[in-house]
Amino acid sequence: MKERLTVFRAVFTRELIMMQRYLVNSISGVVTLYIVFMLLFVGARAVTGGGLVMGATTMEGLVVGYLVWMFAMMGYQELAWGIINEAQVGTLEKLYLTPVGFRWVNGFAQLSQLAVNLTLLGLVFALILLTTGVALQVDIISVVPLLLITATSAYGLGFALAGLALIHKRIQAAFQIVQFIMVAFIAAPSDAWGRLLPLNLGHRLLTSAMVDGTRIWALPPGSLLTAVLVGAGYLGLGLLVMERCERQARDRGLLGHY
Repeated sequence: MKERLTVFRAVFTRELIMMQRYLVNSISGVVTLYIVFMLLFVGARAVTGGGLVMGATTMEGLVVGYLVWMFAMMGYQELAWGIINEAQVGTLEKLYLTPVGFRWVNGFAQLSQLAVNLTLLGLVFALILLTTGVALQVDIISVVPLLLITATSAYGLGFALAGLALIHKRIQAAFQIVQFIMVAFIAAPSDAWGRLLPLNLGHRLLTSAMVDGTRIWALPPGSLLTAVLVGAGYLGLGLLVMERCERQARDRGLLGHY
């Protein structure tokens, strides 16, 4: 246990150092996400007078939809990009040889990156609220758990892509496709089948919490349980894909070179 805590501390410290050392890149990421939203916001208001983007019919709904999309995109990309970067610099095989194992190191890296992503997301969200005048209910006790539940399925997709990156190495083009697919998942109707899509039901629950002010304990228990199960299901499927890809990569000797 002490060994794992030491690894977690080292990985978290590395993330902070990387964020500080490449501060310009971190700030550029925040600015880019903000500019993309403002283009959506101004365009939707000029053309339709309402949201009508990402399944939203109001500006408040548009903000929530973009918030979910940003967090999900950060989650799945970090997993795959981490694998690609480690392979490029030649440290991937060494991580598999660590005493605690690659999965623990990778898990700690994702937890550390999650904290960084929440911080960056909070900055973008604050800028959006300050400049658009949109009013939302930001109850941390309700919003953060719902955001994590919603993004769980995106992390499952990230594990699957990370597994594919172990074998195919360069899959960056697939990221662009997945971004648009995620928008479709968010915008799809939450009917009997739609709520089984990644991000869909969690987005609706988060909209209810942030737009209508519904606390997490006042949400329909059935819908909340379904969102948890859907997220866990996609996460488990992603882990299964990554495990099989890992086995194939080891058998083919792909971990030691890029």
